[in-house]
Amino acid sequence: MPIGRGRVRPDRGKPTDTTGNRLRHAVRRADLPAVSETRGLLRDHLRRWGVPALSDTAELLASELLTNALQHTGGGAVLTATLTRRPQHRLRVEVRDSAARRSRLPGAGISAKPSAVGEYATSGRGLILVEALADDWGAQPRGRGKVVWFELAADAGPVAGADTDAA
Repeated sequence: MPIGRGRVRPDRGKPTDTTGNRLRHAVRRADLPAVSETRGLLRDHLRRWGVPALSDTAELLASELLTNALQHTGGGAVLTATLTRRPQHRLRVEVRDSAARRSRLPGAGISAKPSAVGEYATSGRGLILVEALADDWGAQPRGRGKVVWFELAADAGPVAGADTDAA
């Protein structure tokens, strides 16, 4: 199926696990419309976890990593978001691809530098955004694919009434 022609099929083939301060959501191959659905899930969980201030940045970066995984591999992707509360609030978002072909890690011929993208290019800035906005980020091989991750520190504690179960 060509990339970008996937259809959103609610709750079919997209297992979602929301245990404590962890969200895990699978996106099927070529299902680019599901990236928006995943952003909404992440936003809802960040609000529930008491760190809504992280939403804009976390949604943007998660969207970039998910889109990269779906466009540049032959398979689907799994987003995992985890909020740790000790010693400080920190959000870690990982996107694992299930590449049908061997994928490259950032730094192995993939640049996160602005000079690597043409001035008028309409794509190719995802990792530049991740590097600029995340407190920390990286990539590591996993199975046939890889995991690309980022972390964001939360400056404030949970809001009143938020779910405060430890991860």
